[in-house]
Amino acid sequence: MEIHKIPALRNPVMLIAFSGWNDAAEAATGATSHILGAWTDAEHAVNDQVGVVPELIADIDPEEFYDFQVNRPIVDIDESQIRSLTWPGAQIFGLATPNFDFDFIIVRGVEPSMKWKTFTHDLLDLADDLEVQMIITLGSMLADAPHSRPITVTGSGAHPDLAKRLGVEVSRYEGPTGILGVISDACIRRGIDAISLWAAIPHYASNSPSPKATLALINALEDFLEISLPQGDLHTDSLEWESEVDELAREDSDVAEYVKALEESKDSALLSDVSGEDLARELERFLRRQSEN
Repeated sequence: MEIHKIPALRNPVMLIAFSGWNDAAEAATGATSHILGAWTDAEHAVNDQVGVVPELIADIDPEEFYDFQVNRPIVDIDESQIRSLTWPGAQIFGLATPNFDFDFIIVRGVEPSMKWKTFTHDLLDLADDLEVQMIITLGSMLADAPHSRPITVTGSGAHPDLAKRLGVEVSRYEGPTGILGVISDACIRRGIDAISLWAAIPHYASNSPSPKATLALINALEDFLEISLPQGDLHTDSLEWESEVDELAREDSDVAEYVKALEESKDSALLSDVSGEDLARELERFLRRQSEN
């Protein structure tokens, strides 16, 4: 790992997302990318936090952790016909958010191909050095879910005591895992508070980036951290994405019938599962935005 700068950060919260197995429809990496750029746009910024620029803290050396036949380097050519090579890897950024009680550290990159234990050890060593207070991993998975209904985001902790203390579900997943599962397990062993937020992506609409799923993850972050994040164009992009998937479904009667069945199942579940807590969370999010704007 190459350290570029150690910025002064307050009670930092580390957000982690990797493309690949953990990132259906690019929802998780889309959420971290959105947050990295959220305060640089004066039109969409909140809390007068305009012009905040993320600082590159470190690069993770790709040579040690990536199989370049699986994740190949990319060649780009600029307007001057100069070629450049971009290697797969991961970067760690610091983002100061002075109107919050904490700052962000954002880890974004490609899921490593090998040496996951070493990769995780190096990353959490840096988290210790930066005095990270909490780690939140972001993921998205394919599911039997309709695109026309709210995207479900599940928050979970890997240990019952941790889940109870932080107010999330206990993870009951069994089966193959990605690097996020390895990081969560290592956090428990180090005594670092860590939760996972996973968005459920309609499997028939996973070929393109889903701003609706990205927005769902952003909203879940807001609810957990009790903050408001800039939304930018996510609402508009979400409506456009949903409209595009509507059109695709109409072109295939089998898909349209399947989506209708999913909608009926989802609506039935929502009617039985809706709770005062869900309504209160929506109201709290609305009131936060009203007071901050």
